[in-house]
Amino acid sequence: MNKIICFIFVIFFFSGCSLNKNSKFWTTQDLEKLEEKKFEKIFDDQKALGKELNTNISLNLISNTKKNNTLRNLTNNDGQYNFDGLLKKSSKYKFSKIKNFNQLEPVISFNKNNVIFFDNKGTILKFNENSKLIWKKNFYTKTEKKLDPILQFANNNKHLIVADNLTKYYMLDLKNGDLVWSKRNLAPFNSQIKIYKDRFFIIDFTNTLRCISMKNGEELWNFQTEASFIRSQKKLSMAIMEGVIYFNNSLGDISAINIDDGQLIWQLPTTNNLIVDSAFSLETSDIIADGNNLFFSNNKNQFFSIDIKSGNFQWVNKVNSNVRPTLVGNFIITVSLEGYLIVIDKITGNIIKVTNVFNNFNPKKRDKIFPTGFVVGQKNIYLSTNIGRLLVIDIKSGKTVSTIKVDNEKISRPFVLNQNLYLVKDNAIIKLN
Repeated sequence: MNKIICFIFVIFFFSGCSLNKNSKFWTTQDLEKLEEKKFEKIFDDQKALGKELNTNISLNLISNTKKNNTLRNLTNNDGQYNFDGLLKKSSKYKFSKIKNFNQLEPVISFNKNNVIFFDNKGTILKFNENSKLIWKKNFYTKTEKKLDPILQFANNNKHLIVADNLTKYYMLDLKNGDLVWSKRNLAPFNSQIKIYKDRFFIIDFTNTLRCISMKNGEELWNFQTEASFIRSQKKLSMAIMEGVIYFNNSLGDISAINIDDGQLIWQLPTTNNLIVDSAFSLETSDIIADGNNLFFSNNKNQFFSIDIKSGNFQWVNKVNSNVRPTLVGNFIITVSLEGYLIVIDKITGNIIKVTNVFNNFNPKKRDKIFPTGFVVGQKNIYLSTNIGRLLVIDIKSGKTVSTIKVDNEKISRPFVLNQNLYLVKDNAIIKLN
C-alpha cells in the first residue's frame, strides 16, 4: 500500500506543475529554485489572519465610478459604485427553484434596465425593471432539462452569449430571445464569458481557453494549459487588457495569451500542486487588473500581485479569500473567509487595515459562515453571505453597521444597476433600492 502511495506521489510530483522541465520558459536553475520554494512550503503552517489591525485608521476612498463600463467588465474591476441606498425591497423576480444553489456562483446579466437570468431547467428569462417578464426561452431537450443545466451569460446589448455545463453554447437576439446559432463543445464550460469586439472567450473543463466568433460560433483558436481531472471549485476567471487575455486554470496557473493569434506570452504557476488534496480544494478569486498588474487571491492564504508585462510576482501576501477583490484608487479591498475586511496597498502589498465584520454572529457558528461577495458604495461596503445575510459595512471605520436578512440560505454576491442593488437566491432575484 505504501509503495502505491509513493508511486502516486511521484506521478503528481512530475506532473503537478504546468511549467515542467520541457517548458522553454524555464532554465534548469529556475526549476531548481522553483522546486526549492515548493518544498519549503509543503509543510508550512500558514495561519490565516485572525486579528484586527489599525482599526483606528479612518479611510476615505476616492470615487472610481466614472471608469468606462466596458473596461470595468473586461478587467473584472467593479471599482466603487455611486450607490448607498436604503436597501428596502422594491421588486422580486421569481423563477423555479434552482437545485444545488449553494454550489453556484450565479451572475445576473443586465441589458439596459432589463434583468436576464435562468431557472432550474435552463429556461432563460428576461425581465424589465419592474420585474415583469418580457420573454422566456428554452433550447434544451427533455433529457437535457433533467440534467439541470447551469448557464453563464455575457451580452453586448444586442446579443446574449450563453454557455452551460453540458457542452452547449449559443447566441440569442436580446430583443426577442430568438436563437441566432447554437454549437457544441467537446467539454463542459466552467468560467466567465468575456466579449471582446467580434469574438468571445471562455474556458472549459479541460483547462482550454477558447476564442469563438460572435458571427457564427466557430472557434477561431484555442490555447490548452495542463489538462487535469481536477475541476475548479469556482468559475475560472479572465481579464483583458491591451490585446492580451489573462486567465487562470483549475491548478492555479496564470497564462497571458495574445488575443489575436492565441500565442502564449508568459505562464506562471501560483500554487503548490504537489499535494493532491490541496489542488482538489483550491478556490481562486476572480482576477482583477489596473492596467499594470493582476490581483487575485485564493483559499490557500495567498494574495498575489503580478506584473502583466513580465509575468513576475510583484508581491505575495497572506490573505485567505476566494471572493472577488475590488480596486479603488491605490487600495485593494477584500474579505477573508474568516470574516475580516482587509485593505491592502496595491503598490507595496502592505496590509493597511483589518477589521472583524463577522463580530455580530454567534462565535459558535462562525466556522460555517462565509462571504459570497461584495460591492463598494460611496459610504458603505455591501457584503453577502452563505447564510442569507447582507452586511452593511462603514468604509471609514470598517465596522458592520447593520445586518439585513434576505434568506436563510446562500445568496449571491451583490450587483448594482441604476441605484438598485440585486441579490440572487435559489428561487428569485431580490431588488433593493
